[in-house]
Amino acid sequence: MLNDTTLQAPLAPTPYGDAEIMRRIEACPKLASLQSINQALSDLVRSESSLNSQIAEIIRRDPSLSTRILRMVNSVYFGLSARLNNIEEAVFFLGLRQIRELSLATPVIEEMERFQLNAALPWKELWSHSIGTAILTREILASTPLRIDDDTDYLVGLLHNIGKVVMAYAFPSELLTIMAMPAASTLEVCSNEREVIGWDHARIGAHYVECHRLSDEIVVAIRYHADPEHAPRHRLFAAALQVADSVVRHTGISGGFERVPAAKADEWLKLEGWKILYGADGPESMLARGSITHSLRHLPSVMQGLL
Repeated sequence: MLNDTTLQAPLAPTPYGDAEIMRRIEACPKLASLQSINQALSDLVRSESSLNSQIAEIIRRDPSLSTRILRMVNSVYFGLSARLNNIEEAVFFLGLRQIRELSLATPVIEEMERFQLNAALPWKELWSHSIGTAILTREILASTPLRIDDDTDYLVGLLHNIGKVVMAYAFPSELLTIMAMPAASTLEVCSNEREVIGWDHARIGAHYVECHRLSDEIVVAIRYHADPEHAPRHRLFAAALQVADSVVRHTGISGGFERVPAAKADEWLKLEGWKILYGADGPESMLARGSITHSLRHLPSVMQGLL
């Protein structure tokens, strides 16, 4: 005769406690590029007196950045009649803003790839989504009264899913479990993460970048990018990030690991982030909708040249 314990279903995995989660996060490799992006290049692209030749000389010292810049300028987005192989000419066509953005994204992605992570995971989708979100977060914040004189607007988008990278390193088997769980929305994905690990990727990523002593704006935006209405401060950053994330998902560029349906057209208009940024349907909201429609037209072509 079978006893009661034989008939019991397997116990569900118990989430980790805060102390164990923090210990695992803090054991992850450090990303030096988060604290020291190439200073020489940074100074040059900020200077109005810089020459393309000076910028090109710095870029030539970084083979990976050189490759990415040439790949982008030769993408269908620029539609050049002849292929460019000259860095100085590429700098001219791309412009200083895109050079700066590439110089931010390249070392961060390369270092995350050196985490010795599971090669079977869809990393290219994750990088594409991160860069697309960075581009749109910057564009969205530019339409607000917020004045930003550094790269915080780009970095919050680039790093918003860094918690997923940390999960792949610190909780590899749990991540595979989460990926196999059904989810109809990104909020359900976060719920699954909390169920299995104890924290979701937003909280994990926020703690990771806080350990790197990144700015409070970046930490808070990452932590609250799924629910900006609960952000205790820097709500515009979190709100712009939520909207940008939804718009990028609409283009078919998923977050990388979860398999949730793509966002429907104008779904971002219902988000709390949109209300925080633009309020009710007034002139600002209409202008923002027009700007996002324009971005949607060229974003996929831009992304083809980046990765």
